[in-house]
Amino acid sequence: MKHLHEYYNNRLTLDFYQHDNVCEIARQLIGKVLVTSFENILTAGRIVETEAYNGIADKASHAYGGRFTNRTAVMYEPGGIAYVYLCYGIHHLFNVVTNQASIPHAVLIRGIEPIAGVEHMLQRFKKLKADHSIGRGPGNVTKALDIKVGHTGTSLLASDLFISDDGWKTQKTNIIATPRIGVDYAEEDALLPYRFILKGNPHVTKSPLNKATLKI
Repeated sequence: MKHLHEYYNNRLTLDFYQHDNVCEIARQLIGKVLVTSFENILTAGRIVETEAYNGIADKASHAYGGRFTNRTAVMYEPGGIAYVYLCYGIHHLFNVVTNQASIPHAVLIRGIEPIAGVEHMLQRFKKLKADHSIGRGPGNVTKALDIKVGHTGTSLLASDLFISDDGWKTQKTNIIATPRIGVDYAEEDALLPYRFILKGNPHVTKSPLNKATLKI
């Protein structure tokens, strides 16, 4: 198992987050490692599912039409920080803010495959044995890694919450694009192929959309 300093030394740089194509970032995040080290407890998971949100032009985005609130203000910051919000008053959902300042792009991390600190994840889930539900779905991503709303605005470049590239590779055909989940309110934008999954990974959200094979 890798140590914290190995993950930290290979964390993603500012250039990665400030690319102007949010879908390309969402695709490239597949296979990267989301890491937390809170109170010296290392937990990490390989990202296997993401969703892109294309700012003011995207009806599914919290920033659609230029919406600016206390909650969404962080989306207008320069890319490379965390946007964490509470869903249904229960689930903390972790997003990566991308692009330049004033362009509110973001990528939701929907699924991870645990690779470090599984024993701590089990304690957080009150489980005795690991199963595929740990890290499957955005609420379980944050539960596994102990990410909370209070982490919104945290820099992913110099903190104990970051994303690392450990050199993992896969064929491009193993990354599949599908429509996003749970955004029916977005009308025609709900059909956009902005969700990216690692083909065949059991930590990807169960959905008939997983069978889609859209080109990316």
